[in-house]
Amino acid sequence: MTISSNSEKKPFTIREFVPEDLDSVIWINRVTLPENYPSFFFKMHHERFPKAFLVATIDKKIVGYIMCRVERGKMHVDNRNGISGHIISLAVISEARRKGIGKALMTKAMENLYKYYGVEEYYLEVRVTNIPAISLYKKLGFRITNIIKGYYLDGEDAYVMARKAPYVETEVN
Repeated sequence: MTISSNSEKKPFTIREFVPEDLDSVIWINRVTLPENYPSFFFKMHHERFPKAFLVATIDKKIVGYIMCRVERGKMHVDNRNGISGHIISLAVISEARRKGIGKALMTKAMENLYKYYGVEEYYLEVRVTNIPAISLYKKLGFRITNIIKGYYLDGEDAYVMARKAPYVETEVN
């Protein structure tokens, strides 16, 4: 999947994570997010949900990733039992932001979660102060379904945002 951004005609590619990507993904996680995960956490998600762990590249350099998992239990959209696609981590390096990469990673991950794992909803947690991310998620049809007080290690609250599956590009303007 190759997509060109509107502002700069430099194409980026979205593809599935492979084990050789691990060091780059860990580096991106450490430099872009305050919440960092050990290598086994990334490996475990790749092994269990390979179609839901994607990377974005520009000129073969990894510039972003999205890591998701599938959960069964109480859903966030309509409070019934079902299958949820949990977006665990999404990150894009600062120099590659505002080119549509985050949206493309989200879109492809949602497509794969639905197609390969049969999820009925998508959900994520996001810092209440992360306005750019919240804006992106709202554009993708997510809505705030809950607030988790003190969710992050530094004590910041998180919004739980969710939407029904499947994701279709024309659904949300």
